[in-house]
Amino acid sequence: MAEYKGIHGTKVQDYTTDPANPLTGQVWYNETDNALKVNTGALVGAWTTGNSLNTARNSLAGAGTQTAALAFGGETPPSSALTESYNGTNWTEVNDLTTGRYFLSGVGTQTAALAFGSISAPKVLTETWNGTNWTEVNDLNTARGFLAGAGSTNTAVLAIGGYTGVGVANTELWNGTNWTEVNDLNTARNSLAGAGTSTAALAFGGSPNIAATEEWNGTNWVEVNDLNTGRSKSAGAGTTTAALAAGGESPRTAATEEFSETGGTVTIDTD
Repeated sequence: MAEYKGIHGTKVQDYTTDPANPLTGQVWYNETDNALKVNTGALVGAWTTGNSLNTARNSLAGAGTQTAALAFGGETPPSSALTESYNGTNWTEVNDLTTGRYFLSGVGTQTAALAFGSISAPKVLTETWNGTNWTEVNDLNTARGFLAGAGSTNTAVLAIGGYTGVGVANTELWNGTNWTEVNDLNTARNSLAGAGTSTAALAFGGSPNIAATEEWNGTNWVEVNDLNTGRSKSAGAGTTTAALAAGGESPRTAATEEFSETGGTVTIDTD
């Protein structure tokens, strides 16, 4: 039978406790725990429940991080211009969009966000948020709603999927001035949500109330683990390792889920 040293060229090292910064795949023996361990690197992500929005609504958009987010627009019904700010625990209402609308998308930060698209007129409208107020700027090239967005700034943005009469897989990149088409989603869908940046994004959920999640690596989309509850028309915020899904329709809900993906150490059972 092959031994560890024969495979890797070194023996398993003994440590009094776990090493401070183990490499991914590194194996060691913890003398204190009397256990053989391995650093697994990134573990599988999972969603947990957080505090709800102040106003239950669907078809809204989001921006920011898992602990500093915005949720704006939506259908209550009717069209809503409501904007809420998230501090990692609770949602607080702030100034509204210039134009109430739903099935829009949003990206950016809690103090510098971009809202674009809609299924309600004007369908190409784009607005920018400065931390206090919304202001209208240049519009989308193609009118569409039910789309998702991702971007850590309001000058490097992905527009993902959407509805143009049918669900589409289109992904477009915004450079602060123009939109350019890049590689599409694996599965065409609308009413989905997005999180992350223009080079590392998540797209999750969609119609009809699916839980599917895809990850963007800057070039292509790859499927990863799903939401706990399939839903459409929710808001997304955060990164590919710490994301937020808020509100939606499954049916209409104020429920919030968090996605996390962290590294860890696994103890190997040698019995």
